[in-house]
Formats: sequence, C-alpha cells, structure tokens
Amino acid sequence: MQFRFKHLALAGAIALSTAAFAADPIKIGVDGPFTGGSSSMGVSMRDGVRLATEEINKAGGVLGRQLQLVERDDEAKNERGVQIAQEFINKEKVVAAVGYINTGVALASQRFFQEAKIPVLNNVATGSIITKQFEKEPENYVFRNAAHDSIQAPMIVEEAITRRGYKKVAILADSTNYGQLGREDLEKALKSKGITAVAVEKFNIKDVDMTAQLLKAKEAGAEAVLTYGIGPELAQIANGMTKLGWKVPIVGSWTLAMANFIDNAGPGGDGARMPQTFIQEPTTPKRKAFIDNFVKTFKPKNNRMDSPVSAAQGYDSIYLLAAAIKQAGSTEGPKIKAALEDLKTPVEGVVTTYDKPFSKTDHDAITANIPVFGEVKGGRVVYANAEDQKNAAKVQLKDPAANAALIK
Repeated sequence: MQFRFKHLALAGAIALSTAAFAADPIKIGVDGPFTGGSSSMGVSMRDGVRLATEEINKAGGVLGRQLQLVERDDEAKNERGVQIAQEFINKEKVVAAVGYINTGVALASQRFFQEAKIPVLNNVATGSIITKQFEKEPENYVFRNAAHDSIQAPMIVEEAITRRGYKKVAILADSTNYGQLGREDLEKALKSKGITAVAVEKFNIKDVDMTAQLLKAKEAGAEAVLTYGIGPELAQIANGMTKLGWKVPIVGSWTLAMANFIDNAGPGGDGARMPQTFIQEPTTPKRKAFIDNFVKTFKPKNNRMDSPVSAAQGYDSIYLLAAAIKQAGSTEGPKIKAALEDLKTPVEGVVTTYDKPFSKTDHDAITANIPVFGEVKGGRVVYANAEDQKNAAKVQLKDPAANAALIK
C-alpha cells in the first residue's frame, strides 16, 4: 500500500511537472531603440507588438501557451544590438525575435540569429540588403514586414519626376547605412529615368545646421529635395529651408512621417511626402479597431501615434509569428522558419491581409502594391490624395465586395 501511494505521488509530481513545462511561456525578443533620435519609431513598434501580444494571450495564447516579450533598448547602436542578440539567444532562450528599426543595427545583429537557427522578423528596418544578407546560405532565418528601400526609392522618384514633373532634384541623405544605402537606391531609380541628381549631399546624425548642403542644392537649381534620414535631422533640413527662404518640395523615405520630424519642423514640414504602409486613418474596420485600441491603451499626445507605420508593422509581425508557431506546432526555429515560408492560412493585419507573404526565396512580406503616399499636413500625416486613400483600402481588405462598398 505504501509503495502504491509513493507511486501515485511520483506520478502526480511528474504530471504536475509536465503540465508546468507545457505551460511555460513562449519567449519572443523585442529589439529597438526606445531612447534617442530613433525612439519614436522604436517605442511605437514596441507598443504595437505589446498590443498584438495582449490580444493573442487573452484569446488563449499559442499552442496553449502565453507569449512573453523580452524587450531591450538597442539605443540605435550596432554594438548594443549585437549584445542584445547574444543575450536573447544564450540567456533568454527566445524562440524568435522581432523589431530592428535601424538598418545598421539589423545587419550587425541578425547574423547571431542566423547562426543559432532562430527566426528574426524585421518590422521596421528597410535597407534592401537586410533579407538578402544570408540568401546564399542553404537556410535564411531573416524575414521582414516593412517596405524595403528597393520599393520606396522608385516610388519617391516616380512621385517627384513623373507625377510632379520635376527634372532637377537634389539628394540629402544621412551618413548611416540606412541613409547611404537609400541614396544608392535613389540614384539607381533616377538613372532608370535618365536623370542624375544635380546635388548629392551627406549629413551626420545630430547635425543641426544643413545650410551648406542646402545652399549647394539651391545653387544647383534643385526643384525638389529627395531625402533619406530620420526625423530630427530631416526637421533640420526643413528648418534650414525656412531660414534660407527657399521652399521646394521635400519627398523622401517613410521616416518623414516621424513625430520628431513633424513637431520639430512645424509649418516648414507641411507638404513633405513619403511612402507609407499605414496611415492613422480608420479607412477599414480592422484599422479603426487597431487605432482605437492603441489610443485607448497608450494615450499618445493629441491621439497621434508617434510613428503609425512602426506601430502597425510591429502589431502585424506578432500575428505573423504566432500564425507560424501555431502552424508548425512547435517553437523550434527551423520549424517556425519553414512555416513562415509556407503559411497556409491568410493573416489579417492592419497593413494588409498577408496571403502567403513569404516563400523559400522571398522573405519580404510587403510588395510594391501596398505602400501609398502620405503627406504632412497640420501636424499629422494624411493621405496625399484620394487615389492613395482608395488604394490603401483596396490593399488592406481581402474581400472584393467590401472593397467595392468602401471606395464607392
């Protein structure tokens, strides 16, 4: 009898241990700049990730387990990103990572995930090379749901040259990997139209005086300025134009939508245009629910997200990852990667409905038909025109009938 009780007690202990193990949370690393000049993107991304995670956990989690976020501030520094990647892998034992705002940090950090066979889902960084860094290796663990620069640069050039008719343009780009890779993409897109920029100028992070660069562009006869940089320095470009009394259109990458561009540039930033995968307007029920929940939860100033694109893409990245883990029935890196490359069920996000967004050879979820043009107006980003607003609604909704009803 005593043996039987001991046996039952042992069996019960094993059962409890097994149940506890099965209930262990699924750890996901979240890396981004939560302080400094890039923080409006990083914090918005993190908040979008938190929102999606809370929704998924309230609905029961994934594989019967809760998602647990492990958040780290990389301060937009390559060396800090490298430290965090190693910590995620070796100490925290994350099953995947999301985030990465700055192209340089992503390129420096994601090689550790590649070596560890842990998927990393970039949800903001746009350098064209990011998902191609390991494309020659048998397996590639780097994915992205952001509009890469090979999509954005041709859009910027098309807007400035074809749609608005400017023939003389200047390029102002920051000295980071992001700025210089973007500049290369802009020059390539201009070349395809038989145009060479009349001035190509560089500036550094934290520069506060763009007079020299702007004077060169002005003296060269630039009719528009094409930009690749982030909010604080982009605001200095707009402010420099105001000081010089020289007002030509600014058309640049999606970062012209950052709060620290809009707020620091003030009226001088009005009219700036940029590609956007998401604009904070409730054009569909899904987007309205997301915006309302975000504003209610995080209470941003004036109900305006600091970086709507970052928030939306961060939110969607968690749903994409959760769908892959569920389909894989596992938290093993190779199985999650294989599921991402062949998602069987569409994932409805706020940027778009992702229907087989990735494949074995293509790890970029955002295609050229998704981004539209936004414009800074009165302290916010709005759709540049009615056509862009209609196109955004078409892309987001997967139901053709709903599309037709929405855009009538």
